[in-house]
Amino acid sequence: MSLFKDKVLLITGGTGSFGNAVLNRFLQTDIAEIRIFSRDEKKQDDMRHEFQAKMPEAAGKIKFFIGDVRDYNSVKNAMYGVDYIFHAAALKQVPSCEFFPIEAVKTNVLGTENVLNAAIAEGVGSVICLSTDKAAYPVNAMGTSKAMMEKVVVAKARTVSPDKTKICCTRYGNVMCSRGSVIPLWIEQIKAGQPITITEPNMTRFIMSLDEAVDLVLFAFENGVSGDILVQKAPACTIETLAKAVCELFDPKTEIKVIGIRHGEKMYETLLTNEECANALDLGDFYRVPCDKRDLNYDKYFKDGDRERNPLTEFNSNNTELLDVEGVKEKLLSLQYIRDEIEAWENR
Repeated sequence: MSLFKDKVLLITGGTGSFGNAVLNRFLQTDIAEIRIFSRDEKKQDDMRHEFQAKMPEAAGKIKFFIGDVRDYNSVKNAMYGVDYIFHAAALKQVPSCEFFPIEAVKTNVLGTENVLNAAIAEGVGSVICLSTDKAAYPVNAMGTSKAMMEKVVVAKARTVSPDKTKICCTRYGNVMCSRGSVIPLWIEQIKAGQPITITEPNMTRFIMSLDEAVDLVLFAFENGVSGDILVQKAPACTIETLAKAVCELFDPKTEIKVIGIRHGEKMYETLLTNEECANALDLGDFYRVPCDKRDLNYDKYFKDGDRERNPLTEFNSNNTELLDVEGVKEKLLSLQYIRDEIEAWENR
């Protein structure tokens, strides 16, 4: 972690699953300070006590800031002396954004603008913004707001020297067992002796762990060029396969009940669009979508076209590696959360 030696890192939305994963990864390194910026004082207090208990020798590195990304001044007030920012604050639940789309715009779009403007004003070295597969070909308010967030990130990167503030975006799929995700819900349903509820058995979703989400952000931090969107390749599975894997780990006799697609859901998600493939770079485990550097002078594009096209094609949860039940179980068992829940279930 030499890149973070003696540095100050700010995480917006830092009390969420991603912020907890970063703290677990970074706190006992040579980083100087990690600032948790969020609007929920109860979650901050819970996090403070949690890390004081499990990492008492390093917990003093965590500093808490109450504020909201919708409020430019509260964001800017937390940024003095900050070297790097991981921008994770967002409204992420598809149904709630569908019913309250303006709220999604305020947090995901305008909030991102505030974070970037404050970071530039304070001379922050790098800002990595977290996006989602739902931003590619968006059909719901959450995805649309995140797609606009990505546009804000790329546009802002054009207006500031990367030597002053590097601005990149990461895009990834469903993070297993993150707050508000479906696996913890299923586990609670199994504990209560209820059927687990799925929307559509054949729906596919990318799946990754929180550690893999942190890996993507670190890859963007180390390898991204200002204006880039970085995408991590990931396997996927059907919702039915995921449900069967969870049932087999806890109680194979659990009934799986199909309740139908919710507001704003797609049958599959996309991490790299066909249009982005024209300029994207395949970096092995990652894709890099460089910033479009063209200006508003489009006259030359009527005279000089670009006939070359990258051979890459759309990367979605239907054409990636599809895991079977055993593959999903193996991935689930790599998570400490799942191992702890299984142990508690067996010792009930």
